[in-house]
Amino acid sequence: MITLENIRKDFPGKTGAITALDGINLSIARGEIFGIIGSSGAGKSTLVRLINLLERPTGGEVIVDGEPVTSFKGQPLRDLRRKIGMVFQHFNLLSARTVFGNVAYPLELTGEYGRIEIAAKVETLLARVGLKDHAQKYPRQLSGGQKQRVGIARALACEPDVLLCDEATSALDPQTTGSVLELLQQINRDLGVTIVLITHEMDIVRRTCDRVAVLDHGRVVESGPVTQVFLHPQHEATLKLVREAEPDGGLLGNIAAVGASGRTVRLTFLGETARKPLLGRIARENGADYQILAGRVGNIRDTPYAQFTVSLSGTDVAGAIAGLRSGGVTVEVHGDDVVEHSSVTPLPALQRGGGLRHVV
Repeated sequence: MITLENIRKDFPGKTGAITALDGINLSIARGEIFGIIGSSGAGKSTLVRLINLLERPTGGEVIVDGEPVTSFKGQPLRDLRRKIGMVFQHFNLLSARTVFGNVAYPLELTGEYGRIEIAAKVETLLARVGLKDHAQKYPRQLSGGQKQRVGIARALACEPDVLLCDEATSALDPQTTGSVLELLQQINRDLGVTIVLITHEMDIVRRTCDRVAVLDHGRVVESGPVTQVFLHPQHEATLKLVREAEPDGGLLGNIAAVGASGRTVRLTFLGETARKPLLGRIARENGADYQILAGRVGNIRDTPYAQFTVSLSGTDVAGAIAGLRSGGVTVEVHGDDVVEHSSVTPLPALQRGGGLRHVV
């Protein structure tokens, strides 16, 4: 649906050009939820604004639905922006208009709809976002989550193929964030809209996205299915985003140096393996003891996972590692050059952008 080819974006500075994005190559599939994540200043917002040409690239090509759009101006540019809705971090609602009026505004601008048709469309949109009873309220009378729902309804007014969400939940509390993310997933399922989600929170990507790209200092440093990037990050920037709450940054070598007496390994259980008592059973069968040094459990979209860093000791540590691998567990061993991955197949929703890749 969206392809960015060798994108570069420079901004003028006092001492010369400042490069915000450099050599960006991305492909976003039709109908997926694609996350773009990075720390503050990484270039995320600049990147998403290039897709609908709110910012124009200094170099490279933006392709939407198979058509190069970088040089679009006038009516072609207006038509493009009708295909690409945008949800903003700070809502950007018109304070003098009601909820109804805000959602109706883009429909009025097209000049293609009569009052009755606009009213019917707005009513349908407000029902979709759960605000049918708030149509005559003004933005000042709404909570943050309700304002964002108005923004989403407005972005959907012209029936776009793409929805750009620029830090759409960063101004919301955790509970409201969850409800907005559920709404975006429902829109994706029901309408097939391709969603590009900009965020600095890996947890939002884990809960919502199919694939993700990690941005650092204006470059894409890692990308792939969320299962791969979240559970097996390779770049230092990704490690900081994913494992910042873990001991010593989640690095096996660092954790092993903190007092583990045996062989330090990271075990990843994905899908059905996360529901089975494999670790205890295989440890008993091989006379092995284990000490849990760090861990986390949860879901990547609808797929359960568990990931533990453990110290293995006892009679047959090698046998325990082999048994875990044969049981479908990904085992990373501190000191090994090769990380062997299991043959567990992710659910179809996580395969739209490609399957899991092996990491060496």
